[in-house]
Amino acid sequence: MVKLIEMMLDEKLLTKDAISTLVKMRPPKKISFANLIAEGMLDTDTLEQFLVKKIRQGVITLSHLEKIEGIDIVPIIKEVAKALNVEYIDLDETEIDMKLFSQVPYKQLTKYHIIPIEENDLNVLIVFDDPLDMAAQDAIQRLFPRKPIRIAIAQPKQIHKHLQRLEINESIKGLVADIRKDLNQEGVDDEEESPAVLKLIDIVLKSAIYAGASDIHIEATEKSCIVRERVDGMLRQSFTFDKDIFNPLASRMKLLSNLDIAEKRKPQDGRFSATINQREYDFRVSTLPTIYGESIVLRILDKTKAMIRLEDAGMSKFCYDRFSEAIKVPYGIVLVTGPTGSGKTTTLYGALNAIKDVKDKIITVEDPVEYQMSGLQQVQVKPEVGLTFASALKSILRQDPDKIMIGEIRDQETLRIAIQAALTGHLVLSTLHTNDAISAVTRILDMGIEEYLVSGALVAIQAQRLVRKICPHCKKETVLPETLLRDVKQYLPENPTFYVGEGCKECGHSGYAGREMISEVLTVSETLSRMIARNASKEELTKQALEEGFISMFEDGVNKALEGKTTIEEIYRVARL
Repeated sequence: MVKLIEMMLDEKLLTKDAISTLVKMRPPKKISFANLIAEGMLDTDTLEQFLVKKIRQGVITLSHLEKIEGIDIVPIIKEVAKALNVEYIDLDETEIDMKLFSQVPYKQLTKYHIIPIEENDLNVLIVFDDPLDMAAQDAIQRLFPRKPIRIAIAQPKQIHKHLQRLEINESIKGLVADIRKDLNQEGVDDEEESPAVLKLIDIVLKSAIYAGASDIHIEATEKSCIVRERVDGMLRQSFTFDKDIFNPLASRMKLLSNLDIAEKRKPQDGRFSATINQREYDFRVSTLPTIYGESIVLRILDKTKAMIRLEDAGMSKFCYDRFSEAIKVPYGIVLVTGPTGSGKTTTLYGALNAIKDVKDKIITVEDPVEYQMSGLQQVQVKPEVGLTFASALKSILRQDPDKIMIGEIRDQETLRIAIQAALTGHLVLSTLHTNDAISAVTRILDMGIEEYLVSGALVAIQAQRLVRKICPHCKKETVLPETLLRDVKQYLPENPTFYVGEGCKECGHSGYAGREMISEVLTVSETLSRMIARNASKEELTKQALEEGFISMFEDGVNKALEGKTTIEEIYRVARL
């Protein structure tokens, strides 16, 4: 970084005055390209052209770009590709031909930092970390003597990530070979009986659980079979097998889940249990036919998982105090809103944990009952026998409950019964799919519930999202690009400090580890209640809520970023201004 700035000074692309201006600022600003661009002392185009030139001259490599803070390196790599007349490839969007990959010794892949992509009638496409490394090109060309290699470049961190993943595949090559051997010996009809398939499934399950995944996706693609894990809400590829491994793997999964092995034309649902690392897990299995075979998704449910306490859910103190106050009222309806996978059910369980009391009868109606809690009566919805949310709720009200939790409000009938229950002396907790807290009010009215009923029943609405937390092992200070800072300036103190995760082994080189909630809590005051009763607009309700001290989810997220818990990019990913 320092050497690059010295080169720019020598080439008169930067002035010494610009550097001294940064140093003389109060407080002094770090000498970085991001700060020079933000202060108007350097423009992005000049910097990009300079870096492309230095890469072409061999002064720096593509890997050096990733160490420069506050700049987007993708346009620079694309410019390098254009200048060298080679292809740019986004490895995250490209399918790797596993048969081609297996033709190159793994030691060669890691030595030269290359990824073979595909082979056609004319050439073999290879992605290089350093497109100017002639020794690497000669060595790889010798492995494909019959066809010329076609050079491409990609982001070095993508190459590193794919090589790491392929290293796991290298370690189970023997297992894959055993599966093929079993198939050849026993025939395709007995594919589910192969003992090697069971070992492979065991490795897939263990890998996902050790990574802290919530779901496992096993998918047949055109050229291969890929296994992905959803960790901290984001999918990441964990294994890539040859296409012929998918059928035995899928058949064995179906056998474990008591599904029809021969049925590949329609979706199926099942479940199975397994003990991994002395803990029992439930796996909910769903299969779906696709053009290349099937997609199999396993939802991981930890049977021994302790119920999360509300205070440990990651709410800010302001939101926690407001929400805790709301769930302690004797009657009314408290809603938790957000998209699928935003932790709504976890928040409801946390709320029930906080308010359950031997003096109260608490009944829940859920689809499905994910975690069993002592002290509650939990009802599982079964539409096939007529036990829907609405019918279950009608029966629950005849059970003399004090508090009711409804897993999800899906229709007007369920909503109407819930509101009537809230108005007749019961505390009702439930979830709704809306983007923010105030939108929940208009959604309820749009569902056909009268304004006077809504205004009398609503106590509070919490909207939430889950953001990934910065990995504590590789956390470091960072400089935000001016484009990001401009939109959030109103929420920032003077000279804010932001952090980012560099990526390390602990976090799988993602820079993030674990998740935390960002939320907003709308407490329905007397004034807001009167406004709802007279059908006030969303804008009027928002204005009044802000006057009463309402803090939006986006602002709550920015505060979490300022505390160093997450990044501004994460807040933009899950919430909006």
